[in-house]
Amino acid sequence: MYGIVLVLQLVVGLIMGLYFMRQLKRQKQSEGGSKHESHQEMETLRRLRSIHLNVPLNEQVRPKAFSDIIGQEEGIAALQAVLCGPNPQHVIIYGPPGVGKTCAARLVLEEAKRRGDSPFRKDAPFIEMDATCARFDERAIADPLIGSVHDPIYQGAGPLGIQGVPQPKPGAVTKAHGGILFLDEIGELHPMQMNKLLKVLEDRKVMLESAYYAESDRNIPRHIHDIFKNGLPADFRLVGATTRSPEDISPALRSRCMEIFFRPLNASQTAQIARNCAASAGFELEKGVDLYIGSYSEGGRDAANLVQVAAGIARSERRSAIRISDVEYVIRTGAYVKRPDRHLPGGAQVGKVFGLAVSGAGQGLVLPIEAVAFPHEGTTPSAWQATGIVDNEQLNMGAKTVVRRSTASGALENVRSVLKGMGLAVERYDVHLDFPGGMPVDGPSAGVAMGAAVYSAITGQSLRQSMAMTGELGLDGSVLPVGGVPAKVEAALEAGAELVLIPRENWQQRFEGDPRVRVADSFAQALEWLRAPALPEAETPAALPEPVAVLAAEPGATGG
Repeated sequence: MYGIVLVLQLVVGLIMGLYFMRQLKRQKQSEGGSKHESHQEMETLRRLRSIHLNVPLNEQVRPKAFSDIIGQEEGIAALQAVLCGPNPQHVIIYGPPGVGKTCAARLVLEEAKRRGDSPFRKDAPFIEMDATCARFDERAIADPLIGSVHDPIYQGAGPLGIQGVPQPKPGAVTKAHGGILFLDEIGELHPMQMNKLLKVLEDRKVMLESAYYAESDRNIPRHIHDIFKNGLPADFRLVGATTRSPEDISPALRSRCMEIFFRPLNASQTAQIARNCAASAGFELEKGVDLYIGSYSEGGRDAANLVQVAAGIARSERRSAIRISDVEYVIRTGAYVKRPDRHLPGGAQVGKVFGLAVSGAGQGLVLPIEAVAFPHEGTTPSAWQATGIVDNEQLNMGAKTVVRRSTASGALENVRSVLKGMGLAVERYDVHLDFPGGMPVDGPSAGVAMGAAVYSAITGQSLRQSMAMTGELGLDGSVLPVGGVPAKVEAALEAGAELVLIPRENWQQRFEGDPRVRVADSFAQALEWLRAPALPEAETPAALPEPVAVLAAEPGATGG
């Protein structure tokens, strides 16, 4: 009996030995196959990484210093003031594409690291993410922005998942801890993600949850216990960039951030970028080519693209200089549109003046205004109308919707009352006021310019065309303050204005020393200067308002 048991034990042992030897052999074969497959994949990666195309010109000319960012001196100074001090703040940067928002944010962080009073350490990270690509799963399986928990039921949970341990996965907000999280196109962020981000900004940490986490579970590692108890650190400064207007951004986010406006580039600035691009590509620009490129470029990328393709044409013909004909070909095949370039004509005309407008991105614009007046016939009241893009505005006010009359039409009614108060027989004339060019007009700040145009049309007096003005017209003939004045003044001076009239309450110290910028207290004073054959003597406003710290160009609704 004992012998039979011994034989059985030997047989079972032999079978088990053979089984484990076979399993070990399979494991080695599997490891060998995995290693072989991994080796092949690594070779493929090395081969792919050894292949390089030429760096696009846009990347070659990417700014490496603040001086390389054209036309954004005020915006950069504001960004430094916000981020480089001992108490850096969250920031939203508004501006069109291709003006240097991302590069400026990177350079400002490097500048902050060099300052002794900055909380950013030398190794502070700069994490860049596009909000349009911040995809997330509503079941919280994956969230690259905020972070998520990889529960053990999901495929690929790994060794800890096999043990039933939930595994926290940090998102970009944690990777940016101690540094800057740059969210491009932040206006496109999903509302759910926006709410999560606001909570992180408030708490400076990310709290995660999982139905598979139990505080009493001893199989869970200490660091995972700590994460579920205290959260993942997320103390960073948010820099959001957007091409949208402030009205399109969440008010809750705006209330937590400083707002800085990067200006659209003018033709001379994009021409300078074109010169830099040509030099980087090893080409010369024939006379006038840079300005020609600038007149068709809205931003730095447009200028670089035009130069790169034109340089390709020159290279194919073995030339080292780019000609206007090369650029003309690129513009024609690429369907580029010439940017509006308005210059004040000078001289004097009847019924024509120039107001000033500002877009949502803080770009000043010259606004032409025309008026004609005809003797009224018949017994019906005279007709006064304003045309152009002056449509009514729909406002959502909770449970009801209100349609507000165009503020440009309302300003025309003010003009009628003021001119009647000056003794003009306004009821004897039919007046047609127009804003040519298809520019949207919203806001009463065109009032003074509208009044001047109508006055000229009724009286037949010529007004100087080298002046531009902004200001709301009060019923008593006063000039009331408006928004966006610095951007408006800059646009007027770039258009060649010899004199720019602004409300007294909008005067700033930045205008001192420039005799072309004057204050107008009343509509009568503005008319006097418009009719004057020569510029009046320079005058410094007697009662300047208290200085206001201006971080960047003022935003404002489009107006006149």
